[in-house]
Amino acid sequence: MLTPMSIGPITSLFNFSYSPSLQYVMVGQLGTTQPNGLPLCRSASLGNIVCYSPTFIKKAYSYPSTATLDGTGQTIVLVDAFGSPTIANDLALFDAVFHIPAPPSFTIFCGDSPTPFDTSTCPTVNLGATANPKHGEFGWTIETSLDVEYAHAMAPGANIVLVVADTSSGNAINNAETAAIAAFPGAIFSQSFGIPEIFLLHNGNPGQVNQAEKNYANGVAVGDTFLASAGDTGADFGTGIAQANYPGSSSFNTGVTGTNGLPYNATGTLQPCPTSTPFSCTSGLSSYHGPCVLGRTTTPNCVADGYGGEQVWNEAQFGAATGGAQSLLFGVPSYQTGLGLSSRGPDVAYNAAINGGVLVVYSALGTPVLFIVGGTSAGSPQWAGVIALANQARANASKGPLGGNLNTDLYNIYHSARYATDFHDITVGNDQVAGSTVGFSAGTGYDVASGIGSPVVSQLVTDLAAA
Repeated sequence: MLTPMSIGPITSLFNFSYSPSLQYVMVGQLGTTQPNGLPLCRSASLGNIVCYSPTFIKKAYSYPSTATLDGTGQTIVLVDAFGSPTIANDLALFDAVFHIPAPPSFTIFCGDSPTPFDTSTCPTVNLGATANPKHGEFGWTIETSLDVEYAHAMAPGANIVLVVADTSSGNAINNAETAAIAAFPGAIFSQSFGIPEIFLLHNGNPGQVNQAEKNYANGVAVGDTFLASAGDTGADFGTGIAQANYPGSSSFNTGVTGTNGLPYNATGTLQPCPTSTPFSCTSGLSSYHGPCVLGRTTTPNCVADGYGGEQVWNEAQFGAATGGAQSLLFGVPSYQTGLGLSSRGPDVAYNAAINGGVLVVYSALGTPVLFIVGGTSAGSPQWAGVIALANQARANASKGPLGGNLNTDLYNIYHSARYATDFHDITVGNDQVAGSTVGFSAGTGYDVASGIGSPVVSQLVTDLAAA
C-alpha cells in the first residue's frame, strides 16, 4: 500500500521533529518478486507500476562509467533518525540483487556518543504498534535503506557513513551532525528530511535553527557539502501558505526538488515494449528497448537506453507533489541574484516519482522485501553520489572538494553556455498538490518548482571538476 509521510510535528514550543520526505509501495518478497521485469513491476495494491533499478536511473541521467569515476576516495554521509537494525544486511542484499560491488567501507555513526563508531550506542527502533507516531520510526527505517543503497549505487567507490540520530527531533539531528561534521571534513552530507518553515517561524525553537546553521557554516569551512530534500506535499505543505522545507532552504544547503516522467504513465497502462523495430520505448524518465515481458523473472529483458523526459513531480493519484517555493526565513543568497526571487528558492531537481520510483531492499520486519520508493528523499542521496564523482574528478586534477562552493558553481554553469549540456531544463508541470490553491509552474530556465533542473551527470561532473 502507499504510505504517505506526515509533516513533522511540533512536539512542544521548545522542540520540533523532522520527517523523512518519502513515499513507498511494497512490491513483494525478495526472491519471489524479481526486478528483472524492469521497468515494469507488479504491486498487490496498485497493479502494474513503473519501477527502476540503479542501472535505469544511471542510464537516464547519463552517469559516467564506473571505470572512469565511481567516487573513490570520497565520503558520503547520510543523516537519518533511528536508523535501521538491518541496514548492513539490506545493503549487502541490494548489492547482490543489482550486481554492485560493496563500498570500500560502511560506517554506522551513532548520534553524539563519546564512542560514535560503537553501534551499541544506536537507538532501539520500535516498529510495533506502540511506536511513537510523532516520530514515524517505521518510515525512518525505510528512509535509511533508501539513502544508503542509492547513494552507494550512484557512487559505488565512495565510503558510506550512516549518521543515526537517536530521535527525529531538531536537537537530536543537530547533535548528531555536530559530531559528524567534526569527524568527516570534506564529506558530502545528504539530508532527506525537513520541516515546513511556517512551524519554525511561529512555533519552533529558533535556537535549533541557529545551531543547524552554525553546523552548516562549520562544515562548509572544512570542505563539506550539504544537500537536502524539498518535501513531498506541494508548495504549501497543506497550510495554504507558500513556503520552503528546512533545511533545504538554508543557503548552505543545495535544495533538491522532485520530478516524474514525461509522459507520465498512469498505473497499469504501460505496455511491454514491442520487439519489432523501431523498438525503443519510454517509461517516463527512462527510454529502453525490448523484448520486454511484464513480470519476467529471468533475463533477457528490457534494456535501459537513456533519458526519456521529466516534468515537475505531481502525482494526483497519490496526493503527492514536490515541495518548491520561496523561503519564509531566508533572503536571496548571492548565487541566486538575478533570478527574480524575493527570498531563497530551491536549486536542483531529480526523479521523485512513486509510479516510476526506485527499488529498495528492506528486511527490518523479518523477510527481505522490495519496496518501490519515491519522494524527494530519493534525490538528495543520489545527488550526493553525483558530487562524490565530481570531487573524485577534482582530486584527480589535484583540486579540493567542492564544499560550500557547490551552489555558486551550479549557478555559474546555469548562467553559461554549458547549461543546456549539463542540465535537463524542466519546463512542464507544477507543484500544486491536489486540493490546494497554492503552487508554481515550471518554465524555461530557473523556477521554484524545479530549480535549474536535473543533471546530465557525465557532462556536469566534467564542468564541476573544472570549476
